[in-house]
Amino acid sequence: MDLREKLYGMFILGLDGGGYEDALKKGLGGVIFFTKDIQTPEQFRDLTEKIKKLSITKPFLSIDEEGGRVERTENIHGGKKYLSAKFAFEKGEEFLAAQTAEIARELKSYGVNLNFAPCIDTNTNPKNPIIGERAFSSNPDEVIKAGKIVCKTYRENGIIPCAKHYPGHGDADADSHLTLPVIDLPLDVMERIHIKPFKALADDGVEMIMAAHLHCTCFDREVIPASLSKNALSYLRNIIGYDGVIISDDMVMKGVAAYGTAEAFEAGIRAGLDMFIYRNSLPEITDAIEKLYQRVLQDKALAACIEKSYERIQKLKQRL
Repeated sequence: MDLREKLYGMFILGLDGGGYEDALKKGLGGVIFFTKDIQTPEQFRDLTEKIKKLSITKPFLSIDEEGGRVERTENIHGGKKYLSAKFAFEKGEEFLAAQTAEIARELKSYGVNLNFAPCIDTNTNPKNPIIGERAFSSNPDEVIKAGKIVCKTYRENGIIPCAKHYPGHGDADADSHLTLPVIDLPLDVMERIHIKPFKALADDGVEMIMAAHLHCTCFDREVIPASLSKNALSYLRNIIGYDGVIISDDMVMKGVAAYGTAEAFEAGIRAGLDMFIYRNSLPEITDAIEKLYQRVLQDKALAACIEKSYERIQKLKQRL
């Protein structure tokens, strides 16, 4: 693949706007599905097959299917609801493994190969508006135990897991969909409580980690999302020693949207992101990728970052 195709390979785009079809022919890394994209089992399977045929590479066919309030397929499995992480884990390790296997089999039957789960945030703030029952526990050791069960079960059933939201969304008091939350905790506290599950799952070989759009004062005095922070992502790479794929949370979220589009992409790549999620594929997104490509042609350091990310992405795609 040429450099342009490798750059497109760093993006997972949504269907809204329709630009994903042309982008797939240019090397797009994958697509993400939301509830509105999923009408019937047959329609959904036809959609994933269409995407695979359009793509010049093996695409990530991704979804957020945690259970509870983050579930995208509920309209096509008879209204059945999977339990959220907290309640599934409270029913025991066997139940958690069984439910995860059921989710994995369902996703695989539709052609999905990547699930943005498990959520391994340690939920320490009872006023947290975004995590709550999506977390397994307020105890990091329990989070680790449950996170490993979920990742192992997805892996065994042909679904790539993605641990989120590094470096930990559990102490937030704001929703990163709406603003940029600030986590004002010392590094030692972050390490002991919030980063600990990410280190444990990184050591266990988790394939992908999602970086959050929140500002951690232990990494940066300047207000910047961890997803664009060289300090935060370097910690994950160099201190924790993680060499899997690091992906951003959705780039339309207000916690990062103010940083621009092509500008945020460039900042993320320089900071250490391998991939970006964008919930739509409007012209402004594909135009920003093309704009960034023109910059890459003149910037050897930026091109080198893309090459490194390409290697990690291809290594993971070999498992598809």
